Amino acid sequence: MTQAPEIPEATRRRHDREIVALAVPAFGALVAEPLFVMADSAIVGHLGTAQLAGLGVASALLTTAVSVFVFLAYATTAAVARRVGSGDRQGAIRQGMDGIWLALLLGVAVIAVVLPLAPAVVDLFGASTTAAPYATTYLRISSLGIPAMLVVLAATGVLRGLQDTRTSLYVAVGGFIANAILNVSLVYGVGLGIAGSAWGTVIAQCAMAAVYLTMVIRGARRHGASLRPDAAGIRASAQAGVPLLVRTLSLRAILMIATGVAARLGDADIAAHQIILSLWSLLAFALDAIAIAGQAIIGRYLGAGDAEGARAACRRMVQWGIASGVVLGLLVVVARPLFLPLFTSDPVVEDAALPALLMVALSQPVCGIVFVLDGVLMGAGDGPYLAWAMLVTLAVFLPAALLVPAFGGGLTALWAAMTLMMTVRMATLWWRSRSGRWLVTGATR
Repeated sequence: MTQAPEIPEATRRRHDREIVALAVPAFGALVAEPLFVMADSAIVGHLGTAQLAGLGVASALLTTAVSVFVFLAYATTAAVARRVGSGDRQGAIRQGMDGIWLALLLGVAVIAVVLPLAPAVVDLFGASTTAAPYATTYLRISSLGIPAMLVVLAATGVLRGLQDTRTSLYVAVGGFIANAILNVSLVYGVGLGIAGSAWGTVIAQCAMAAVYLTMVIRGARRHGASLRPDAAGIRASAQAGVPLLVRTLSLRAILMIATGVAARLGDADIAAHQIILSLWSLLAFALDAIAIAGQAIIGRYLGAGDAEGARAACRRMVQWGIASGVVLGLLVVVARPLFLPLFTSDPVVEDAALPALLMVALSQPVCGIVFVLDGVLMGAGDGPYLAWAMLVTLAVFLPAALLVPAFGGGLTALWAAMTLMMTVRMATLWWRSRSGRWLVTGATR
């Protein structure tokens, strides 16, 4: 960030209140999302090993498919927040509707691909002959809920842009409860087995989307915003999302490469890697909550034409990211004797995981800066730079990760490469934030 005078105490407190008000509910909503899969796993697991294995394959495919479209939330948040900052609430909701229509179109396209290709995709991912039929059944039924899932992403972005993360928390918690009740009722009460779990999840997702749409439609009517699809607006939303799609795919590639390298290190290492990656993902939820606050706050400041306010908010959020990273890192170190036994009783796996776990703990302050600046630049609509920065990061990480097994390195070396990856991300994002080129004001970028 460019040099600037110290933030006055009153300004810091105002930023702190805004960050907490947006980040805490956002964290709750983020944590609620993976609980859907956990609940499904717990319920289906009692049907048998083949059913649980089928669910594992199908849910991994669905999670990957939906995560690719997370730009629907990110791009919509930034665009809506800018309109809110400029005082154009009608335009903000109209912008949000464009994102929702895009989500519906993409959802229908995904269904058209998944339904006929489900068996082939399941086979491609190596499902056993006993698990494949269950995976195919779950995947085909659950794909019908993908339009609702994508609408939830886009509508969540609308509400975040409107500076509202509490509603997303309430809807996520309500959806989780409904999903659990429906799954138990349909799987065991009605006797539909794994198909009942899929239908329960689809119904819960459609209900969540209906709640979001009801709120957005009410807001549109209140402010006189059109609900009709606008080809130009949908096209603009898609264009804004392309760079973020590139960023997301690059990040997914990094995680897949890391898992592939860990698998080549041996069974104990891949098992330990899975444990550590689960923890790393959980820590990412906490830091991503601050990033979400950053998207909404920065977009609003820039929309209002207040570049200095955006700069000050960015500095304060970086401080929050560093502090949060330090706290999370210390928690990992302190809790490691209790954490590892939750996942394994194999001393070989524990020995492989422990030093890598310490590497994760040491990297958390870096991760805090990365997540915050990622959110800041998303809020500024700086997607093209984020895409190029992530491609550079991937180019650095790929040879570093592939050299780990070549030189006889273990899991700790792999997570050192992951730390290098986050450090490169931090460097590229820090340079951009200092340049000030992201400080583009106005209702649109």
